[in-house]
Amino acid sequence: MDTHIADSIGRPDLVRLDEGLLCLRFETMKVVSALAAVRHLLDTGAVRRGDTLVDSSSGIYAYALALACHRYGMRCLIVGSSTVDRTLRTQLEVLGVELEQMEPCDDLKLDQKRRVARIAEILRDHPSYHWMRQYHDDIHYLGYRAVADLVRSRTDTRRLTLVGGVGSGASTGALARYLRESGPGVRLVGVQPYGSVTFGSEQVADPEIIIAGIGSSIPFGNVAHAQYDTVHWMSFDTALSGSVDLLRRHAVFAGLSTGAGYLAARWERGLEPDRTVLFLAADTGHRYAESVFARHREARPVEDLAPRAVTCTGELALPWSRMSWGRAGAPEGAVA
Repeated sequence: MDTHIADSIGRPDLVRLDEGLLCLRFETMKVVSALAAVRHLLDTGAVRRGDTLVDSSSGIYAYALALACHRYGMRCLIVGSSTVDRTLRTQLEVLGVELEQMEPCDDLKLDQKRRVARIAEILRDHPSYHWMRQYHDDIHYLGYRAVADLVRSRTDTRRLTLVGGVGSGASTGALARYLRESGPGVRLVGVQPYGSVTFGSEQVADPEIIIAGIGSSIPFGNVAHAQYDTVHWMSFDTALSGSVDLLRRHAVFAGLSTGAGYLAARWERGLEPDRTVLFLAADTGHRYAESVFARHREARPVEDLAPRAVTCTGELALPWSRMSWGRAGAPEGAVA
């Protein structure tokens, strides 16, 4: 029996959607990394109960850190993006989180830079606060070892391909690292939006929006580029089609990044049908009810969608591109 709701929320379900296609579904994936990170900080004496933990977030990590702080008796301060919606703001308020939300901004790069600058100001004024550095501190890898153990116990990792949004780099990077300890044949496929510096697509603008949670307009320190075998870049419209098809075909209600991962996973399985392909569903689809699922009539049949094969990032083009990354290092400008 769980002793805190965070344990239940952080435990994923492994669902077989089709022959050779698996979904690792989380209610809120970052709870896994936040719980383990805070526990590690307490165990090592880096923080004490009652201390204030601070970080920046566009939404999901804010909720995850709030739950971890609630469980371990910590205070929580979040510098939130303008994308934090009313439902989440209310939850954070009731959980006792101090939320500073940025003013609306059409430039996500500017939004991220403003949040980082505000964190610096807070730490200057309150040096006892601990900055969680979700984008740069690999303590956020720790919680995924248990998830890797779950996957290992139920799949043959000798012929496994892992697909997921890159984001901060913690989830896919950690799972690949831990799974490869016993299964070196595990392949890692990262999913990126256009406009993200992480894998060099900043020169291609998506007319809709950079997909929250899987890309970044500023360099991150937790992305281990040399772990990725393949990268897919997808537009908002393409990911929308994936999210709608995933719900319609398999009844999985998940976020926009999951829709992108689902399409990439389907494609990778088609290329190597003898391998099992597992993709991550990082959160539920509730916060995308209006922006994605209410537009379900705009979704294209996924059978009509295919990536453009590219050999370098200079060839990237909307709406979907795929490149063999070959476990290469980070592109210029992608390292914090």
